[in-house]
Amino acid sequence: MERVSKDNYYLDIAQTVSERSTCLRRRFGSIIVKNDNIIATGYNGAPRGRKNCTDLGVCKRTEMGIPRGERYELCRSIHSEANAIIAAARNDMIGATLYMCCTAPLTGEIQPDTGNCMMCKRMIINAGIEWVVIRDTKDAYRRIAVSDWLENDDSLGDKLGY
Repeated sequence: MERVSKDNYYLDIAQTVSERSTCLRRRFGSIIVKNDNIIATGYNGAPRGRKNCTDLGVCKRTEMGIPRGERYELCRSIHSEANAIIAAARNDMIGATLYMCCTAPLTGEIQPDTGNCMMCKRMIINAGIEWVVIRDTKDAYRRIAVSDWLENDDSLGDKLGY
């Protein structure tokens, strides 16, 4: 019997967490793992007590024709990575790995080539998370060293002059 790899095991859990998402565009699920213990989970959805897009039946960004990756301030949702970070103590996240999966709301299919927005990257860095693993297919994923963002990621602002 062949066992699933640890990375795919945790990505399977992140994919299941994405099924709780209330976003009409894309469902994200994230889990934070340290020393083979799940520290926290998070999915994208409106702040507690606020109506979700699934409740309203409309996405403001879709309604306005805003492309993916733009104008997040108009989105009702908190990103899955942020929700997982909010649910964990910083001391537990230092040196941890964040696993993330994105699925399509209508089909549940894995959405390849997704990534973290610049605001979530900043939170991941400050949380002390060491690795981010993002699922592209059932068996393929990317393992990203958070330290690389500090040196090579222009979206974080250092090379933009602020």
